[in-house]
Amino acid sequence: MEAAMGLMRRIPPKHSETALSALLSLLPHHSSDLLSQVDQPLQVLCDVDCGKEFILCEYNRDADSYRSPWSNKYHPPLEDGPHPSPELRKLEIEANEVFAVYREQYYEGGISSVYLWEDENEGFVACFLIKKDGSKTAHGKRGYLQEGAWDAIHVIEVGPEEEGKAHYCLTSTVMLSLTTNDESSGTFNLSGSIRRQMNMDLSVAEGHLCNMGKMIEEMEGKLRNSLDQVYFGKTKEMVCTLRPPAELVQMRLPDS
Repeated sequence: MEAAMGLMRRIPPKHSETALSALLSLLPHHSSDLLSQVDQPLQVLCDVDCGKEFILCEYNRDADSYRSPWSNKYHPPLEDGPHPSPELRKLEIEANEVFAVYREQYYEGGISSVYLWEDENEGFVACFLIKKDGSKTAHGKRGYLQEGAWDAIHVIEVGPEEEGKAHYCLTSTVMLSLTTNDESSGTFNLSGSIRRQMNMDLSVAEGHLCNMGKMIEEMEGKLRNSLDQVYFGKTKEMVCTLRPPAELVQMRLPDS
């Protein structure tokens, strides 16, 4: 299992679905652990009842059906699928509305979904998802890439309230893949994933949604900086070492 997880961490996100399928065939007795621990690129389905798209993940799936955050119904229909309590459902609706505004401001398009459910510790768990297609064929405001995808998964475990405070544990994963193909850069492919965790004890005076939103905003800033330094920074360093810019080459030439 340890070797399988190490392999999945090194597989580009665009190939992770194929790799996971192969591992499930090789390690059927570890299927539940693999499915719960390996993050896959997010898929999208349309809620036919309201005509809006929602994101599929393990947290809104039961059997082969997925619950829509918009209509609270399973697609395909499922009679005995689990649903959040009325109180959590009310918070889930509000969270989807607020997160859609957040996604539009930060990502200028894309699709977002939020799912909430009760846990065993008298608290609840929330999953915030964002999928942004940045390719030329996407419907976003900027489509400069030949292919491009940003998948963000934020899972927050919220503990029971004690003395006006609650414990929040946020686990975030971002999967990035992009491909360019033009005259200036040629064919270039970059993909990878990154996961981070954050724990905080916060006052619930302003509500759980406000606290979770602040944590996600802070975490996404850290993840973007890490991706910029690890992936783009290292790639730029290697490219400039192998193929120095023309102005740098001229500076190094001896005076004639």
